[in-house]
Amino acid sequence: MSEASVSTGSKVPGFTFDKGPAAVIAILFVIVAVLISRAVDIHQGVLYGLGGLLGFALYHASFGFTGGWRRFSVERRGRAMRAQLLMIGVAAAAFIPLLAIGSPLGTPIVGAIAPVGVSVVVGAFMFGLGMQLGGGCGSGTLFTVGGGSARMLLTLVFFIIGAVIGTAHLPMWLEFPSLPAMSLGREFGIWGGLGVTFGGLGLIALITIWVEKRAHGALETLTHQQSSKFGLRRLLHGPWPLVATGVLLAGLNVATLLTAGHPWSITFGFGLWGAKIAQGFGIPVETWEFWNWAGPAKALSNSVLADNTSVMNFGIVIGAALAASLAGKFAPRVKVPFSSLLAAAIGGILMGYGARLAFGCNIGAFFSGIASGSLHGWLWFVAAFAGSWIGVALRPVFGMDGFKKS
Repeated sequence: MSEASVSTGSKVPGFTFDKGPAAVIAILFVIVAVLISRAVDIHQGVLYGLGGLLGFALYHASFGFTGGWRRFSVERRGRAMRAQLLMIGVAAAAFIPLLAIGSPLGTPIVGAIAPVGVSVVVGAFMFGLGMQLGGGCGSGTLFTVGGGSARMLLTLVFFIIGAVIGTAHLPMWLEFPSLPAMSLGREFGIWGGLGVTFGGLGLIALITIWVEKRAHGALETLTHQQSSKFGLRRLLHGPWPLVATGVLLAGLNVATLLTAGHPWSITFGFGLWGAKIAQGFGIPVETWEFWNWAGPAKALSNSVLADNTSVMNFGIVIGAALAASLAGKFAPRVKVPFSSLLAAAIGGILMGYGARLAFGCNIGAFFSGIASGSLHGWLWFVAAFAGSWIGVALRPVFGMDGFKKS
């Protein structure tokens, strides 16, 4: 593996990165951007670029929901969860007013607002359980695949399979009791919607603080590396601070809303990829009810490059790969215990299926849902956290750490 030392001046120590992989991945990123822009339009190229920035940031901050939730459940440390809550709050401060305007830049925008019903509870619970077995959430699966994880690639494969199966069953699940989609911004106005959202997020943050102080006497302090000055070395090499990254991710989600006309989401793309692959094997998914609904039918008939979610997902993977190579950590691993691979497969299936039932994953339903003022995002969080708790308890069955370190 070739390395190059980059000097950033006398005040910032030099650092190393994987010169070969970094150059190849950077060139690949640009080539894919050009191909997408030429095959579809510059709009899709911009969304791909936003995905690349998301992947770069997610990798360098290790900004995953799975680990943060597990750490709070097991170790009673809530720093990662509070960064997630801050991220959602910052996004909501922009989302709720923008959605009330309707067409802030002249083009209509819509929030991640969905019905509140049985399918959300069941799907989110399955997703929470699955992400602890699979080892990553929707965004976490993508950026770890970009970082070279063979195990997470298997999780992604079964995530896609689960998502396709979910599209076959969703119409059935929607027959169970459900309340209409509810937007806090519409129900209570901009200020009321923001007040309820900030109040809910603040209450959860206070609970994490209370639990952490009760368990440890004080909140966790940052390590020297985590609190060091943010310069060029840390920008390219990582790690990025969680709070600052959360604010950046919120900003990128706002940019996605204004560019795509809808918030950041992930799992619709997985279902679409799986449906197209299934068609290649002669499975007539186009006859399924879900794929005859207007939006899905249009996506299925077009190229995946015309799908906003798909091009952003591609960007996340390649952006994370670039970040990993710059950090000197791009090293694909293929030796994984069978029990861990089994957990990855089961977790992937549960996440894919659950996300389809619950109208999204940790990004589309939790992050973008709550930021949009959708009541279903709050229900998703409660059910998914309960599922995550059970998932942590089941991890030792597959040889992984649970509530007691192995």
